Amino acid sequence: MIPASPLPQASPATLAERVYSQIKQLIFDFELLPGDRFSENDLAMRVEVSRTPLRQALQRLQREGFLQVFPKSGWQVAPFDFNVFDQLYDFRVLLETHAVAKLCEAEERPVLQTLADVWMVKPEERHPVKSMVDKLDEAFHSSLVHGIGNQEMARVHDDITERIRIIRRLDFTKEARVEATYDEHARILRAITRRRADEAQHLLRAHIEQSKLEVRQITLDMLYQARHRLARERQA
Repeated sequence: MIPASPLPQASPATLAERVYSQIKQLIFDFELLPGDRFSENDLAMRVEVSRTPLRQALQRLQREGFLQVFPKSGWQVAPFDFNVFDQLYDFRVLLETHAVAKLCEAEERPVLQTLADVWMVKPEERHPVKSMVDKLDEAFHSSLVHGIGNQEMARVHDDITERIRIIRRLDFTKEARVEATYDEHARILRAITRRRADEAQHLLRAHIEQSKLEVRQITLDMLYQARHRLARERQA
């Protein structure tokens, strides 16, 4: 009888990637709340992994601004600083309105057709899954910046996108906001297609500002609910 081959073991890099995604989702779902402190031992038991891939994942989340580390006292989920988020949104507006102006001037603009195929569709053809619309929205705004061919600007915009994702994705938890996003993106694309730079920039700026206001309120509401849920669990 031929002995069974041993099951392949996940590499440390693969484990670290899995743990990174798992912890990030706990933060995004407010299972780990802003300001919460924890030890590596406690979290290792929670996500069922050894310390080495866990530490790699934690260090990556620290570099991305989701976690803070304190010598001899463990880790902390970074507190929300809406002033920082406001600054990132303002920077994002500068990058995207500049990109829109450039697209209005460009001779070749293949990115517009690609985006129109997603956003300029009939209501019954819109994506039914809200959890996908946040990714499509990121792709829309990223494509505007990438579409002008400035790699350094695109790199900075990608970094901003990563840093605001924790709150930005909440804009798509309400049906009305999903519908509004489709309508607003379509109007922005029409203005760019017609080379109306001022109109496109105005529409884009208003779209981002409204999204910022919505996610701030939703974030505060979700934090309130999460803290009360945790308080009830501790009393049970």
